Amino acid sequence: MTKHQPRTNLQNWAERVDLAASFRWTARLGFHEAVANHFSLAINDSGTRFLMNPNQMHFARIKASDLIVVDADDPDTLSGPNAPDPTAWGLHGAIHRACPHARCAMHVHSIFATVLASLRDSTLPPIDQNCTTFFNRYVIDDGYGGLAFEGEGERCARLFADPSKKVMIMGNHGVLVIGDSVADTFNRLYYFERAAETYIRALQTGQPLRVLPDDIAEKTAKELENYPEQATRHLSELKAILDEEQSNYAS
Repeated sequence: MTKHQPRTNLQNWAERVDLAASFRWTARLGFHEAVANHFSLAINDSGTRFLMNPNQMHFARIKASDLIVVDADDPDTLSGPNAPDPTAWGLHGAIHRACPHARCAMHVHSIFATVLASLRDSTLPPIDQNCTTFFNRYVIDDGYGGLAFEGEGERCARLFADPSKKVMIMGNHGVLVIGDSVADTFNRLYYFERAAETYIRALQTGQPLRVLPDDIAEKTAKELENYPEQATRHLSELKAILDEEQSNYAS
């Protein structure tokens, strides 16, 4: 049996393997919040059917075969085995119903993104190359209304109406990242947390910030967007490391 070949008759196996790897590496980086965060990946054209982590399962244990299929148009999904909790359904269901361009969505309470989301001014200035990645490419939700049940999820989803905005700094909450694939979304999540860390640590020095001009920030952001195969190669390398460690993520 070749590496990553399905051991079951489950569909969307390659996508399951990618998503499972992203869960494992998110846990390794410490970006997760106990068993409270959620990733999803659309598996139909409209985006309304998607893979998601089972309810209350730690990211460090999730395998490709553990992922459940959720239908954003069918509330009965919540009564199925290992169904997502109501906040996962509320947030990700709303995103996939309203934003077909959001093929993948990753929500975490990673430390530095959450610190940024807790500031009165949650903007991320372009003070280094990583920060420029997100120049004019994020939205700030400053209307936090409690746990992401269905109404709150729908409110958040409306903030992603502009497809060029692929990161939501969720005020008083955390971060929500969307993308075209698991690799694209995880890469963006990784670099956003690194950018937020750089900014927060720069603020801690108390020294004036060296903020790049808007034209240079935009130029750099476009160059990074067009950098060949960065996201795909990033995830491939992470899977290679997991494989060398004989991880069971792809089972």
